[in-house]
Order: sequence, then structure tokens, then C-alpha cells
Amino acid sequence: MDKVWLNRYPSDVSAEISPDTYPSLVEMLEKSVNNFADQTAFINMGQVMTFRRLEERSRAFAAYLQNELKLKKGDRVAIMMPNLLQYPIALFGILRAGCVAVNVNPLYTPRELEHQLKDSGAAAIVIVSNFAHTLEKVVKNTGVGHVILTNVGDQLPRAKGTVVNFVVKHIKKMVPKYSLPQATSMRKVLAKGRRMQYVKPFLIGDDIAFLQYTGGTTGVAKGAVLTHRNMVANVMQAKACYGPVIENGRELVVTALPLYHVFALTVNCLLFIETGGRNLLITNHVIFRALSKS
Repeated sequence: MDKVWLNRYPSDVSAEISPDTYPSLVEMLEKSVNNFADQTAFINMGQVMTFRRLEERSRAFAAYLQNELKLKKGDRVAIMMPNLLQYPIALFGILRAGCVAVNVNPLYTPRELEHQLKDSGAAAIVIVSNFAHTLEKVVKNTGVGHVILTNVGDQLPRAKGTVVNFVVKHIKKMVPKYSLPQATSMRKVLAKGRRMQYVKPFLIGDDIAFLQYTGGTTGVAKGAVLTHRNMVANVMQAKACYGPVIENGRELVVTALPLYHVFALTVNCLLFIETGGRNLLITNHVIFRALSKS
């Protein structure tokens, strides 16, 4: 069968990619850390996180999951937050522990959240405090045994983060009351994880990286199983398209789309990790939209 669509490809775009360029997303991250260690990986609210810092913090997060929470390869960990520096730390920490990341839309209703946590079999969740009241209503009905809680400003310098958290909670009234006595702060997780041993799991392309849920427009949301090989292939496809105009280690991408959506996850996050780009995370649109409804 003739691949007639190739006639539409620009001359500098390859017709084929290798989905086995990296055995897993973990190796992809490790290569980028080696190549771009002291360059900026993410920027949020004026705060910069280098590739080296991302590696250190995601490794501490992974070590905590392995040692303190006793999570095993293949266990599901949900992430429910907008674009914050905490997101890539948690994401790569989950993947580096060999666990499966379950992206959760922060705008979910309690019913939608309960369905996704139960359907995915999530054993833990990382959640920003603005949406903790939603989790409180349903967590007892799910298999979630561990809650890791963060505030919007927790990855900012101490003084700035304290001000941001105070304004968000007390001035803007954007953190509805909640009670999650079993929750552990992400700050404590990272502090404790730094003192723990991280053991890199053996991962292959067929291991699951994500359970990525559909929007639920035709019924309840359904989890799409995405392996490490699936995601590496997607990154390589995006790189084949955009690579000719991307200069490794020198680009800046503005990420206004939420990273829990698969396009921004693949192109904005993973592609620019692979190419050593700077990623400017835009936060407020999700939080303001969500809490304007409450």
C-alpha cells in the first residue's frame, strides 16, 4: 500500500522514527540531565528549576514512594494539580519509582474523581490543597491509602512561597476547608526522600507509564493504557516534526495548556525535556476557573 500521506511531509521531516530510542522515559530523563544538568528545565512564578534540581527532587520523591509508602512497580499514583513546579517533580518521581502516573483533572466533581480513582486502582494521590476538599468527599470510597499534599507556593523560595500561600488561602479564599488527617506534605516527602536510598527499577518499553483518561464526553471517562514505548514513540514523532526547527538546549516553550492533558504532557513536557528546552509553566488559569465555580 502506497503511503500517499508522505507526499505531504516537508522535505526535512523523516518518514519513520524509532520507538526504541530509549528503553523507557526514565532513560530519556537521565540522558537529558546528563546533557543539560545546569540549564533551566522549568520556570513557574519566577522560580527556576534546573535539570539537575529536577533529577534530585524527582529521585527523592521516587525514594519516598519506594521506601516509606512501599509502592511497587506498576502501582498507580494519581496527580491532581495544575501547572506547578511540583508537577514534573511528582511525575518523574512516579515514573522513576516504576509506578504508573494517573493524571487527574483538578476540575473534576467528587463523582468524577471517585470514578477515576477507583477505576485506575490508585494507591496514592499527589494533590494541591486548592482541590483537597473534593478528595475529602470521596477518598474513603476508594483504594487510595496515601495522600501527598502541596500548596501552590511550596516550590518557591521560602519567603515568596509563604506570601503566595497566604494570599491564595486567606486573601483570595481559594482553598476551601478540608480535612485529610492522613495527608503528608510534599515538602516533608522530599526532605525525607533525600535521606532514603533510591533503587532504579528495571523498565522495558511494554511497561505501563500512564493511565490517561478520556474527557468523558460519551459517558464515564475511560483510562487509555500508555506504555513507556508508546510515549517514547510519541516524543520521537513530535521531534521528527519539530526537530528541524528546535535547537537543543536553547528553546523556550510557554505551557499554558495543562500538563494533565496528553498533548501538553507529550509535546510541552516530554519533548522539551528530551531536547533540553526551558518550559514556562502557566498556573493560574486552572485555579481561577475551578474556584470561581465553588
